[in-house]
Amino acid sequence: MGSRIKNFVTGVLGALLLSTGAAQAEAKCRDDTVWLRGDWGSARFGVKVADDAEERARGLMFVEKMATGTGMFFVYQRPQVANFWMKNTLIPLDIIFADSRGVVQTVHPNAVPGDLTPIPGGSGIQYVLEINGGLAKSLGIVPGSVFQHPGIVQDTAAWACPTP
Repeated sequence: MGSRIKNFVTGVLGALLLSTGAAQAEAKCRDDTVWLRGDWGSARFGVKVADDAEERARGLMFVEKMATGTGMFFVYQRPQVANFWMKNTLIPLDIIFADSRGVVQTVHPNAVPGDLTPIPGGSGIQYVLEINGGLAKSLGIVPGSVFQHPGIVQDTAAWACPTP
């Protein structure tokens, strides 16, 4: 019974994150929001952007609870080899790695809190989204999905923000 309730709640939460279409997402392209879309549909996450070395180093360390539909969006100056770890991280996270165009390359599910084992995202990674563990699988986020965010270089983005 417990797992059925958990699956139901996860499904309901996932449905709440899904948008009604790309036009809705494009109308709301803002710094505090990351959209994802793929064959599975689309979803919106309210995010804190980590775009300098200090913010990226701290990440979600010491966060005890994170609301569903929120996360942290890491923006690097250029594509690179990306490895994350869970030092001082208290909650399980899904870590979604994307290339310079915002195309998801790797999805690491349910990273273990406190684990110091490197989590490889691959080479050519420029953007990373951390969300609550299990959510990527629940929504169907897989490699090939794409991010939309104004921090992604817009003239090469796979899903660019609309021009005003």
